[in-house]
Amino acid sequence: MSGFKWIGATIGWALGGPIGAIIGLALGSAGDAFSSGKLGSFLNEGESTGRRTRYGTGGYNQQQRPQTHSGDFEVSLLILASVVIKADGVTDPKELEYVRSQFVSMYGKERANKAFRLFKEINKQTINTRQVSLQIQRMMDHPSRLQLLHFLFNIAKSDGMVVDEEERQIASIAGYLNINSRDYNSIKAMFYNSSDNAYKILEITKAASNDEVKRAYRKMVKKYHPDKVEHLGEEHKKGAETKFKEVQKAYEYIQKERGM
Repeated sequence: MSGFKWIGATIGWALGGPIGAIIGLALGSAGDAFSSGKLGSFLNEGESTGRRTRYGTGGYNQQQRPQTHSGDFEVSLLILASVVIKADGVTDPKELEYVRSQFVSMYGKERANKAFRLFKEINKQTINTRQVSLQIQRMMDHPSRLQLLHFLFNIAKSDGMVVDEEERQIASIAGYLNINSRDYNSIKAMFYNSSDNAYKILEITKAASNDEVKRAYRKMVKKYHPDKVEHLGEEHKKGAETKFKEVQKAYEYIQKERGM
């Protein structure tokens, strides 16, 4: 059995189109080369919402957005993490180690080692960010895309700060993923220190009334609640809890600041 057979068992929509081409090349480079026939079969192993999903080569017939599975999210993460890490022209060992440590915490050591091996091969490729991101946008649900964005900022911040080139690349990805400016700025504010960050996280301004603050908090709790990504599996639900805690911290900060 291929060392990366676990991918085919969990991925539905991701292994088609530009993402499928990237993963296929990475698998071959990693030593898991397939004949063209076997690779085609491999790319169709995943299921999504009870049916096979194909697009990218001959288009796709999509009546509704398929549910994102753990493998879909994982492959999307591997590719976009590579884009962000290379944004400033330097592959920082701290960022690579962060990716590896996150994989270990999410997937366990054995699966993480395989994922990181694949990631290193992906990292050697020139990736068309627009094509990959648009494929993800078409097929991935909104809560999962928000979680993906949060992880990309985590990677950028892993060496101590998010540099301008990284932020611009993440902003570009967010645009392709159809993440609006309010959602983007809310997640971005979790990784910067400024006097109004707590308000940005709740998607309000300092001029908001106390009642508006409370309403904004309730809205953000619903948006970022970890249960929104429970379909990705416990490994990614835990990652969503970090984002959720930032919302709680922001609200507590504003409460203390205002004496609410």
